[in-house]
Amino acid sequence: MGAFDDIRQPEPHLIEDCVHCGFCLPTCPTYVLWGEEMDSPRGRILLMRAAHEEGPDLIAAQVDAWDNCLGCMACVTACPSGVQYDKLIEDTRAQVERNWERTLSDRLWRRALFELFPHPGRLRALAPLAAVQRAMPSERLLQRFPRLRELTRVAPRTPVRAAWRRLPERTPARGTRRGRVGFLQGCVQRVFFGDVNAATVAVLAAEGFDVFAPRLPRCCGALQLHTGYAEQARGLARATIAAFEAYETIVVNAAGCGSAMKDYGHLFREDPAWSDRAAAFSAKVRDVSELLAEHEPVARRHPLHLTVAYHDSCHLAHAQGVREPPRELLRGIPDLELREPAEWEICCGSAGVYNLLEPEPAAALGRRKAQHLLDTGADVIAAGNPGCALQIAAYARALGRELPMHHPIELLHASIEGRSL
Repeated sequence: MGAFDDIRQPEPHLIEDCVHCGFCLPTCPTYVLWGEEMDSPRGRILLMRAAHEEGPDLIAAQVDAWDNCLGCMACVTACPSGVQYDKLIEDTRAQVERNWERTLSDRLWRRALFELFPHPGRLRALAPLAAVQRAMPSERLLQRFPRLRELTRVAPRTPVRAAWRRLPERTPARGTRRGRVGFLQGCVQRVFFGDVNAATVAVLAAEGFDVFAPRLPRCCGALQLHTGYAEQARGLARATIAAFEAYETIVVNAAGCGSAMKDYGHLFREDPAWSDRAAAFSAKVRDVSELLAEHEPVARRHPLHLTVAYHDSCHLAHAQGVREPPRELLRGIPDLELREPAEWEICCGSAGVYNLLEPEPAAALGRRKAQHLLDTGADVIAAGNPGCALQIAAYARALGRELPMHHPIELLHASIEGRSL
């Protein structure tokens, strides 16, 4: 009777957990922007219930409301009833992509994004073109196509040579060996944030871990999973599980990737061949800040005379529930002063590829977040996700200031090496 098909439906018992109390409202970015009930978590959950009970087809108002959601999971943190909105929106988006006919332009744009971003080789090949495009933007073209304008605004400014650097597949521990970890290089992360990956491996080795960073898989499937392309995500997830399940710990330094990898158990819950493997894999995934916070440091920290504002990536703070470990790492650096921005729980507007699909609300949230971080007066912003770093840097520039962005692990690496940034 309903509008959803039978493939991994949003589970009715999870929908029923929502008692519509409203605690989620002040933490939801789109509700904060627009004040519309349909653009709140509880409003979107009501639309999921309607899709179950009514039908036979999805309607535009439902799809628009779900598309407007950033998937930031701030509502999960705020909810006193423990509503698992993360699982609900993930399954709902997959239903939309299977059962809703998008416009031709939307289909082509989405296909272009997913033919590019999860492919490190293609990203490397396009790095020189990105540099040329930044130097000679066509304002008329960008004004006509807001999504293309947003892509240009947040495009990484990584030097072409840096985009082609490669990590060694094995880096031995320094000193006494404390463990053996597999490290996911990621897709966007390895091409445009290679320095973050190099710093991650160096810090783990300095702290006594053998680090294995295989070239494959090329991508963990996070972007696809969080946008509704479930089958593509499942294919990449299988490759990721097969590549890393032999390691006692799997380390990740990009919040969106870590969120997806910890969610593989849910993604494969109805797959008898993979459900147990996926759940066991997810239980071994750690953000690099989590792993380091679980062990007493052995590498000496040297002073860094910096004032740092820490930005909570939504997929780390809300989806994974990891807030203190990155702060612990930063507080452990001598002479580093840590500052907190206002509205830490509100998304910066990046949200995977949300800023490239819904540029107007993403821009409003980007400006809001950048202003709060600038207001701290910090010298440097620390953020644990590549999309956040690109979004915040872009909107800080739009507000008239170049804001240095670093992953917390880069600051820790500089401290261990005894050098300034």
